[in-house]
Amino acid sequence: MKTEFPKNLVRLAACLTGVALLMSASAAQKQVLVVSVTKGFRHDVIPTVDKVLAELAQQSGKFSVDYVKTDQEMAEKMTRAALDKYDAVVFNNTTGDLPLPDKQGFLDWIKSGKGFVGFHAATDTFAGFPEYIDMIGGQFQTHHEQVEVEVIVEDASHPSTRHFPKTFRAMDEIYLLKNFNRSKVHGLLTLDKHPNFGTPGDYPIAWCKEYGQGRVLYTSLGHRKDVAERPDIKQHYLGAILWAVGLEPGDAKPVSKRVKLSESELREGFKPLFNGEDLTGWHYRNPNGTKSWSAQNGMLVNQVPKDGHGTDLVTDAKFMNFTVRFEYMVPKNSNSGFYLRGRHEIQILDDGDAKEPSRTSNGSIYNLIAPSKMASRKAGQWQEVEATIIGNKVTVILNGEKIIDNATVDRPTGGQLDDRVNEPGSIFLQGDHGNVAFRNIRIKELP
Repeated sequence: MKTEFPKNLVRLAACLTGVALLMSASAAQKQVLVVSVTKGFRHDVIPTVDKVLAELAQQSGKFSVDYVKTDQEMAEKMTRAALDKYDAVVFNNTTGDLPLPDKQGFLDWIKSGKGFVGFHAATDTFAGFPEYIDMIGGQFQTHHEQVEVEVIVEDASHPSTRHFPKTFRAMDEIYLLKNFNRSKVHGLLTLDKHPNFGTPGDYPIAWCKEYGQGRVLYTSLGHRKDVAERPDIKQHYLGAILWAVGLEPGDAKPVSKRVKLSESELREGFKPLFNGEDLTGWHYRNPNGTKSWSAQNGMLVNQVPKDGHGTDLVTDAKFMNFTVRFEYMVPKNSNSGFYLRGRHEIQILDDGDAKEPSRTSNGSIYNLIAPSKMASRKAGQWQEVEATIIGNKVTVILNGEKIIDNATVDRPTGGQLDDRVNEPGSIFLQGDHGNVAFRNIRIKELP
């Protein structure tokens, strides 16, 4: 016999099911507290970011936002007990020493498994509170005029960055930071040159990290209203929040910059000359010279002091016949060199607008052999070299173009370590002339 249920009971069951689903959805929605109190410079982008975050919360349906805009609201909503209702806090361009009722309690709250996201001036907050600086991962030092930069994506799978192409351009105010340590953070976005001057170096833009059981993410993008309103930057912010509250997975562990060669190069017999992390295997030509070289985010960077000189850097090992591969970046009007056996310089130079090669062109064997063609890339771009020396014959391939083919080099080119051209010698990098960066330096010894 088929049992019939009264229609009113069916309707009641349906209503109760709907209420339960709504309650479940409400319970699952994360709570985010957006803080925009300032005690230093107040950015006019703050209301724009507040509005953007409200829109992202509504559109995603995955979190709701509450705000702290005054000292009184901070006193009420950011006690250690009051914070427990939230899953993450966003510092929207906060500056100065904020009147947190319990600064250490706030950090302990993050460590307990909560999330923190800092936008732009969040690194210009609590300058006298080292524990906060350690938590966020870096501290504002200065900035220059707003500039368009090419941002490099370091993690293409993180929810805050996976929508970006490998590089993208942004016109913004780029912070220069201090008290930043790559070994303690997971890089997300960066620059490989000074945003305003173009000199090579590590200039981080965004990163994330573990803090106790908590999740911390900082991005310096968003000084300008038009930047904060860009669809890709909005997605950057959304991904940061979803990751911080635990709704999206993403790596936060520091990434080793130690060089790992490809399987094919290992099979060929190549080995790294620069390990990507420090100057092991190298020494200064002049031990008393300026210590101008450093390992920065996988690059070997020479930064010459203003109105001063750097120092040449020399390998401890010596080589006779070999193929060496490397990449380099030289900024505008700069000059360096890569010395084979410490005696034969492959010129590294910003060629500017030169149309015809000469014996001093980029890629030449300095003052001896001119390249057969111009193969240089523009200043500020990475360039690739493969050079082979066997006996007194040299071949150079620049950016995929063979520019010197089995040419004779039977004497030093100037600036050499010594004149013993028929003996093994060190590789050395010219450091006294100008700023330059190298990476992926690897060598294969030949019979």
